[in-house]
Amino acid sequence: MSIIIETWHWFLQADHWSGDLGIWQRFGQHLYYVLVSLLIAVLIAQPVGILFGYWKRGGFLVISLFNIGQAFPSLGIILLCIMLFGFTDVPVFIALVALAIPPMLTNTYVGISHADQTLCDAAKAMGMTPLQSLLQVRIPLAMPLIFAGIRTSLLQLIATAVVAAYAGLDGLGRFLIDGLGQRDFPQVVAGSLVISLLAIICELLMSLVAKRWLHFSMSNAG
Repeated sequence: MSIIIETWHWFLQADHWSGDLGIWQRFGQHLYYVLVSLLIAVLIAQPVGILFGYWKRGGFLVISLFNIGQAFPSLGIILLCIMLFGFTDVPVFIALVALAIPPMLTNTYVGISHADQTLCDAAKAMGMTPLQSLLQVRIPLAMPLIFAGIRTSLLQLIATAVVAAYAGLDGLGRFLIDGLGQRDFPQVVAGSLVISLLAIICELLMSLVAKRWLHFSMSNAG
């Protein structure tokens, strides 16, 4: 019970919210790592997933190769990249992007390759070109799975971006690392709560976007 009270008091201290070491600053840094990594992963995973999902050749091999990245611990990748690139943002982004790609790539590939064949045949019978069929039929049908993959990657990134602190960088992970180093357990609990709150907010936002897209698609279909 005392740790709850101490954490509450920690949150009430104004200097824990402002300045370079405050919650808002760390929150922004954490979000920066997450969103930049997510954007890079989307730019890689979506085109590759769509391409191999449509052609259905070599897709399993490509997905397996990208999934190898999940077999390596993020901290290990960061430490290896630090040896190569030094203490910069690059090691963190490499590790986070490697983690974010597999769920998006897999879901996109499955969504495109397993699109309703009846609708795809109907689009072909209507005279649609392969590109038109892909853009107007397969991708819209695959969007629920694509959104699910992005959401999974986003939540993983929020949790894993904590490792940036191990590389001597910033973000919400500093509350955990510094708190453990200083035996300041209220700081550790507070940092964990803020990270959890960020994950919950992002989950709700992604769910809202997915529902809006579904409603939009159904309205257009009608």
